[in-house]
Amino acid sequence: MKILRMFVLALAVCCHLLGWPYDKTHAAGARPRPPAPTDQSVPPPATETTWSHDAAPILYKSCAPCHYPGGAGPFSLLTYADARRWGPQILNVTQSRFMPPWLPEPGYGDFADVRRLSDEDRALLKRWVSGGMLPGALKKAPEPPRYDSTWQLGKPDLILRVERPFTLQAGGTDVFNNLVLPYPLKQTHYIRAMEIRPGTPQVVHHANVLVDRTASLRRQYPNDWQSGIPGMELLLDAGNRFDPDSHFLFWKPDTPALVEPVGMPWRLDPGNDLILNIHLKPSGKPEVLDVEVGLYFTNDPPSQQPMLLELERDDALDIPAGDANFVVEDSLSLPVDVEILGVYPHAHYLGHDMQGWAMLPGGEKKWLVWIRDWDIDRQSVYRYKTPLLLPKGTELHMRYLYDNSSANPHNPHSPPVRVTAGNRSVDEMSHLWLQVLPVNTPTGGPDPRLLLEEAWMRKRLSRTPSDPVSLYNLGAALAGQNRFTEAAAVYEQELQLDPANARTLTALAAALDGAGLWQQAQERLLNALQAHPEACDARFDLATLELRHQELKDAETHFRAQLALCPPDAETEADLGATLADEGQTEAARTDFASSLDLDPKNLQALAGLAGIELDEGRVEKAIAHLKVALRSEPGSADLHEQLARAFAQSGDRNAALQELQKAEILKPEDPMVHAALAQVLADTGNLAAAIDEQRMGLNLLEDDPDGWNNLGVLEARLGQAAAARADFEHALRLQPDHAQARINLAKLQVKN
Repeated sequence: MKILRMFVLALAVCCHLLGWPYDKTHAAGARPRPPAPTDQSVPPPATETTWSHDAAPILYKSCAPCHYPGGAGPFSLLTYADARRWGPQILNVTQSRFMPPWLPEPGYGDFADVRRLSDEDRALLKRWVSGGMLPGALKKAPEPPRYDSTWQLGKPDLILRVERPFTLQAGGTDVFNNLVLPYPLKQTHYIRAMEIRPGTPQVVHHANVLVDRTASLRRQYPNDWQSGIPGMELLLDAGNRFDPDSHFLFWKPDTPALVEPVGMPWRLDPGNDLILNIHLKPSGKPEVLDVEVGLYFTNDPPSQQPMLLELERDDALDIPAGDANFVVEDSLSLPVDVEILGVYPHAHYLGHDMQGWAMLPGGEKKWLVWIRDWDIDRQSVYRYKTPLLLPKGTELHMRYLYDNSSANPHNPHSPPVRVTAGNRSVDEMSHLWLQVLPVNTPTGGPDPRLLLEEAWMRKRLSRTPSDPVSLYNLGAALAGQNRFTEAAAVYEQELQLDPANARTLTALAAALDGAGLWQQAQERLLNALQAHPEACDARFDLATLELRHQELKDAETHFRAQLALCPPDAETEADLGATLADEGQTEAARTDFASSLDLDPKNLQALAGLAGIELDEGRVEKAIAHLKVALRSEPGSADLHEQLARAFAQSGDRNAALQELQKAEILKPEDPMVHAALAQVLADTGNLAAAIDEQRMGLNLLEDDPDGWNNLGVLEARLGQAAAARADFEHALRLQPDHAQARINLAKLQVKN
């Protein structure tokens, strides 16, 4: 069954400053022009600070990524003339550390890609401006960096484009829009890098990119999603498995390419949408955004699974007018060992002093980040040079101070007014996001991300017990740990808030089914479809429930309705194929299995289903080929190894069958059927003693299996152990008095002896 995880993105009003402080000493259009340089300039004395030798290397490295023609900055700094023209502003913003944009205090988190200018570079720029901004030997200046409109990372593997260009009006307030870019491919791909070209980067403040696993936003707005959906906050389904793909897909015009660490790509499945949650600032004239997103694939699935955690206290934000020292705090105890890969602090205009730290179990304090002078326009994601290891039991902390006084130069209200939590930029937020990677995970335990999710949601619910998102995600975390009864109780609590919620009814049904209450699960799914006939997940789960309980006609009806009403889905096609196969509609089943593989060539159910059909029809080599493809994708599947063993046995290759069953036994030692199959193959190869041992191991796991006792008797009879065989046949008949084969075998044994 599909167990959906829900998340809310309260989008940050964030990112990179698009303008510099205006120099009030010069009127627009009256700024003095510097003299044009000449290449015949005499090289200055070594003691002089010049553009070519000193200033250019600093500006090219730290300023040019935004300040180039067509870049995010309002002017270019690629030439001496450009730099001389803006020299006073360069001096002002670098000496005040307003530019380059970098908020964290040094020494409170060892971050990569630090933009903060060193004291030496700041002093050098000051000497250059104060010394008259001398050009130096321009021919000896370093080559300026090159920026153009081509893809920085080369031609993408896939380019997504918005259905309709979005026009930003000339004036008014900031605009928040959600641009939907459907993923058009029929195969799953893993994304190692992404590059965004908005068409007009100068008006883009920032964007967050999300993956809508079920096209839920598009389905909410079927008639106008092509033009973009206004708003900041999104409620999206996270798909049918706990795979949060937790990356900081946070984009700014100065960093158009987002490259993921090795081993940590994120995935796109058929039917997914990318949502570009974008913040725009009007420029004074209409601007058209014809957005393109370039995706770069890797063949390697993720070997590491990060997760995003959040400390937040939006519920505590009620800041009186004039209060210059309003403080909120939050904490979270880690239930597992983690490495922290990066942090993303967030507030709006009233945020001032923002701290995040960790208290280790032994009492040691480790700083995560400290921003002493917050500025909404210069915030960013901050990644650590080296992941920060925090053991289980570490307490994560945040402490944010807000200044709602008239002394705060960022305060949007004059005079100050009371401010509470909200999504508008003039409201406030209190968030500290952390990207964590669970480490030192014991084998055999639950997914550590589920433990983190549970701890996180319980902390949220301790403050807001009726928060539906927290309740839903807690239920999903419990269900993911097979704690189905607890999960069902949480979902029932959420349904008290919204009894007809199809998403929650579907999740409750999955939990009830996991707890063995499949008929109650069926009732809940029917309730969901009665209230919401368009609920694809509920219909899919109802159909799979009916398939597992052999209500085949109902299952076929619901699977066909799913395919007619919902986005193409390899799982649904494969399950319909399995339903038709069970009904004896072999050719129709073959067609649906093939349709599933068109959408996902690695779909295990479709490959195994086709293999079963080929085996039934005697095409053993084709069956073996399908199963080998499946095992390349899922080498840890005991069921596939067992099915391949049957195929090899049918082909006469008993040694290969034996090898596959031995692999299945290692993967699934508690499965009595694997032991029974292995016993049969061992017997066929003449190893009766080993076959008897395997059969007994299977019966230790399933003692009330009359067929197993009969088969053990047959093996012992073949080895000449008549008394043991008689006892086994009699045991089978005690379990099932009408067991015909056991009765015949017992009679044969008595005649023979």
